[in-house]
Amino acid sequence: MPKLPSMLDADLRGKVVFVRMDHNVVKKGKIKDTMRIDATIPTLLHIYKQGALPVLMSHVGRPYDKKTGEFTISEDDSVAPIVRYLEEKLELKGLIPECEAPIINMSPIAESIQRLKAGEGDFVYLPNTRWFRGEEAKDESARAMATSLASLADAYINDAFGSWQAHTTTVGLAEQLPAYAGLLMLKEVNHLEHVFDPERPLIAVVAGSKFDTKIGPLSSLIGIADQLVLGGVIFNAYLCVKYGVKIKGVGEDDLIQAGKFIADSAANAEKIVEPPYVIECDSLENRESWRKVAISDLKAGMELNYILDIAAESFDDPIVAEIFSRAKTIFVNAVMGYTTLFGEGTAAMYSLIDANAKALKLFGGGDTIQDFKELLPGTFSKAVNNSRYYFFTGGGAILDAIQQGSAYGMKPVQALLAGKN
Repeated sequence: MPKLPSMLDADLRGKVVFVRMDHNVVKKGKIKDTMRIDATIPTLLHIYKQGALPVLMSHVGRPYDKKTGEFTISEDDSVAPIVRYLEEKLELKGLIPECEAPIINMSPIAESIQRLKAGEGDFVYLPNTRWFRGEEAKDESARAMATSLASLADAYINDAFGSWQAHTTTVGLAEQLPAYAGLLMLKEVNHLEHVFDPERPLIAVVAGSKFDTKIGPLSSLIGIADQLVLGGVIFNAYLCVKYGVKIKGVGEDDLIQAGKFIADSAANAEKIVEPPYVIECDSLENRESWRKVAISDLKAGMELNYILDIAAESFDDPIVAEIFSRAKTIFVNAVMGYTTLFGEGTAAMYSLIDANAKALKLFGGGDTIQDFKELLPGTFSKAVNNSRYYFFTGGGAILDAIQQGSAYGMKPVQALLAGKN
């Protein structure tokens, strides 16, 4: 098993340290949930303990349009709310360099670091990394950004498990500076190993609004898991292809991907658990007109309206309940339906999972965790302090690792392993 270079083994005394975090929690200028920020505080505190000078960074939103090459710079995507939260939480003073975006000139950053050294602040927080010209680029501007930033620091720490894309601040800086994994990164990768080498049986629950973003991970996951439960549009597309029915809202691309998944996973088809009842609804705007549909009643040629949830009764089914109750590891990257209108199926599944006190329960994905918190607040509040639960800070990162076939398969993790330490 590879060993990530750890910040715990680094001599950071007196050094300027770039710290990439995944604080992508701001929407329309407000923090949605502080969980991702709070998870990185131990890393920040250890940096202070070592006597280092932290320069923090994170992306927020998607201000760069890859198709047009244009930036949309807005206070809605600013890191300012994150800095205010850290200042209040830790009673520290943060400095944000005043850069003109899209950012090319690094002089304001150098000036802020000099102010940090002079004791005028406790940390520097760079502007949204996706406001930088080279952050998501594949051309020379990416290397130019990495080189310019690297000249301002002595070391680099990646604590952004959820930021799995190979960008300049997740990969490029690790190639130019002594690079280490942060405490959160180490913890996330360690827990991800429980998916690849689980205590069995392992049940995996995956859902999504698009099949094409999940087919790679699903094809890998069905080989790892003992049972696989699908939800959302993924399950709808699967039903369309398997039973020859039409479901409103399922596009042709999803049907093609579902057909490919079914064909590729034919040898493991018995692993797929089909919850026996779904909720059909006439509208995406309200839940007034709905009915329960039994999967056993599906016949080729049938046309259904929107399938917006797995019916809660599905998780009372003896076969389904038995599968969840005997699991030793449960991996969840899913909400069971369109929770804007229907949350009963997701809540019922989470309750069934919670009833299995012995299983290690691994939850990944912002929507998954947020819905758990909102649908079952009492259960969630107990779960966060339960050693048999673990909540990952990045759902996409987990699926990328699963597709790569290793907890160490993500490009930012590989960059740390390939470092010069």
